[in-house]
Amino acid sequence: MRWSYDSTPIWQKRFTYAYGAELIGTNEDTYDFDVMARRRKTYGIAALPLFAGFDTSDNLLNPTKGFRLKLNVSPEAAVQGAVRPYGRFMVEGTAYYPIGESIVIAGRARAGSIQGTARDDLAPSRRYYAGGGGSVRGFGFQELGPRTPEVDEDGNSLNRPIGGRSLNEFALEARYRFGNFGIVPFIDAGQVYESSLPKGSDLRFGAGIGGRFYTNFGPMRVDVATPLARRPGESKIALYISIGQAF
Repeated sequence: MRWSYDSTPIWQKRFTYAYGAELIGTNEDTYDFDVMARRRKTYGIAALPLFAGFDTSDNLLNPTKGFRLKLNVSPEAAVQGAVRPYGRFMVEGTAYYPIGESIVIAGRARAGSIQGTARDDLAPSRRYYAGGGGSVRGFGFQELGPRTPEVDEDGNSLNRPIGGRSLNEFALEARYRFGNFGIVPFIDAGQVYESSLPKGSDLRFGAGIGGRFYTNFGPMRVDVATPLARRPGESKIALYISIGQAF
């Protein structure tokens, strides 16, 4: 169940909120460090998700000035052998600053934390992940953060992402528009951590350039990015296509 007061492309609101309740039964594949192998586990999850937002930007899909603040809080309890209460928290801020009529400097910062339980007691779907078009560009979807020590039958390392209890993300863009088209150089940074609070260590960076085609509904976005200080197994180039600006 969810009740909300949301912005729409037709009616953008300054204050938004949402609240609700979730009862979830899920059977998920996870890596068990006790036996050093993958197992399927069944989780029962009860949650009371809460959201509050404040938006002074001038456009929902293509903001050119103002700022946005978002806060997510979710008290939860998981049943997997025992009842384990915990809390999930996420805060995000974005800002937009016009320079003349053609350039907008846009920035984003996000931080998340899960308090009250160990990472391996969380269902994988309730952990935090980072990487991808709406996160840190230059990396694959949910590619960042701690990884498993798995190997395949030939002894090759698999190192699958396992998620974490905290994350931080940062992004900076220079949006240059000419007519119905635009060019956007950008740099992103972020990381996922096993600890309950995010750190400043081992941040990964991705950089790239994007193209924009502006329509009456919103901009069409195509971004091409690459990871900086690329590590073995990471792709050289990542492509993202979407509607609306990255943030």
